[in-house]
Amino acid sequence: MTYNDIRKVFLDYFEQHGHKIVPSASLIPNDPTLLFTVAGMVPWKGILQGVEPAFAPRVADVQKCIRAGGKHNDLEDVGFDGRHHTFFEMLGNWSFGDYFKEEAIAMSWEVLTKVIGLDPNKIVVTTHISDDEATQIWKKLTGKDAIRLDKDNWWSAGETGPCGPCTEMHYDFGPDVPGGLPGSVDEDGGRFVELWNNVFMQYDRDANGVLTNLPKQNVDTGAGLERWAAVLQNKTDNYDTDLFVNLKHAVSDLTGVKETDENKPSFKIITDHLRAVGFAIADGVIPSNADRGYVIRRILRRAMRHGQILGHRGDLLSALYPALVEQMGDAYPELKANEKHVVEIIRNEENSFDDMLQNGMKLLESELPKVNNNILPGNIAFKLFDTYGFPLDLTQMILRDKNMNVDVNGFEKCMLEQKERSRADTRGTRVLWESQSDLPDTNDIEKYETKTSNPSKVLSILRGEEFVKSANENDNVEIALDHTPFYGTQGGQVGDTGIFKIGDKIVMNITETNRVGNVVVHKGVLVAPIKVGDEIMPEINQQNRQQIARAHTATHLLQAALRHVLNEDVEQRGSKVAPDSVRFDFSFGRALTAEEKQSVEDLINKWIAEDLPVKHEWI
Repeated sequence: MTYNDIRKVFLDYFEQHGHKIVPSASLIPNDPTLLFTVAGMVPWKGILQGVEPAFAPRVADVQKCIRAGGKHNDLEDVGFDGRHHTFFEMLGNWSFGDYFKEEAIAMSWEVLTKVIGLDPNKIVVTTHISDDEATQIWKKLTGKDAIRLDKDNWWSAGETGPCGPCTEMHYDFGPDVPGGLPGSVDEDGGRFVELWNNVFMQYDRDANGVLTNLPKQNVDTGAGLERWAAVLQNKTDNYDTDLFVNLKHAVSDLTGVKETDENKPSFKIITDHLRAVGFAIADGVIPSNADRGYVIRRILRRAMRHGQILGHRGDLLSALYPALVEQMGDAYPELKANEKHVVEIIRNEENSFDDMLQNGMKLLESELPKVNNNILPGNIAFKLFDTYGFPLDLTQMILRDKNMNVDVNGFEKCMLEQKERSRADTRGTRVLWESQSDLPDTNDIEKYETKTSNPSKVLSILRGEEFVKSANENDNVEIALDHTPFYGTQGGQVGDTGIFKIGDKIVMNITETNRVGNVVVHKGVLVAPIKVGDEIMPEINQQNRQQIARAHTATHLLQAALRHVLNEDVEQRGSKVAPDSVRFDFSFGRALTAEEKQSVEDLINKWIAEDLPVKHEWI
């Protein structure tokens, strides 16, 4: 049976048994604790924990999953065995307070032995040591004596909350494959592969560890599609099944290299990573330097590195993506619907990484002959990072292929030293202001009401690198007040300019306003003497403020127009709002075309011409 066959017979069976068939949820979970959807139960977590109502009593699906970041991370194992994947598909059937152990076990057994036709004698089952009920059900339905395990057959949502025992079904590949029974010391040998896990959520555990029966008992099952395909196609290596064989043929066609025992890890890594990158970007993940975007960027670069090991240069995953659509597009139509967008993003990533890799490899290869004890010095790894953009894990990956490592402590020392230098170079007098721990926060609520000005008191004066009680004409100073209408630079918007007066006389021209923590610092040149305790009248430059306000509104119009012309993937990464210009930094998979730039400009001008009302409110 092929992957497409397995999906169909699984869903058909459960639909015939009263289950609502639902499409896979997104790889981007509605759960801030997870980077990706890592298991079939993730979309139903709220229902299983009893905090969301069930929309149907019985549900079945095939859920796309990624385990390559956070605590669920199989990335480093991919390519070096036959069963680890970053992306995989999980078959699942769910009962939300409907059927329980006997019906769940009976359906699982029927699917395995009748529907997909596995030999019952080759299936080994396990139950939890406390679960006499499930153990007896297996004996009654099949005559099998379950292997009774402890922690391997128990599921819980956390230290407290819903939990319960599991029962698992394993397939025996036979004595020709090394490995022991589930629960034995050599269970990882490969002879027995887990096919299906049924979780019976029947208890609520309190803070003292006491278990009480849940009012509604749920069944949560998960079965790895890649493992089913291997068993049904009599393969001990998932990467020898039809889906991966076809993808590996595409890799051979592109690179002109045939798969051999020596390059097999590279073929596995490229085909696995093609699925993870392609599906993630189709679901809206944009490669970046943070969170799930960084995970996908790292996976993509790992694939490219192995493309180069095969001797390939240029487009790799972007060129292979149509093969992925051909193999999986019928089951997941989002792959085809987003093909142009996904290929464009991958290609841009590949182009930028290729340049970086070529330059960085020249340095790395020149340093390798000097390495002692197979450990690359930390300062060289840092130079690769600082000069060529090589993240540490990329250097480690390249060196791993050469049976070498990096002096990580030395790398981190260089990183810390650079941060200290940067801090010293950029903070300037900020350090001095931060030392004034007894200086109260500046009340700057008046910055939102700029038409009036109220007298303020001088609290502190910094001249050069010294805090002084008074300063004279022509001195360059920084001054903190008890309250101010001046806006200190923050959020990408530059600070106000203006003047200080004593009576009718100007005493200071303010050229820059900054914030140090919650203290607003006014910087400029004195035109008359001033001292701590003086009462002054601060006045902002109204024309300058109005120009900044217009620029700030224009920034919002620009972001809205970019999202309208491009898509919702546009995310703000920074900005500078000044009286004479706007700079808006945003993430997107590629550069804008001339036509897109014109469309953005036209749309903004249209909105401006409509003279839309602009207001602010406290909410």
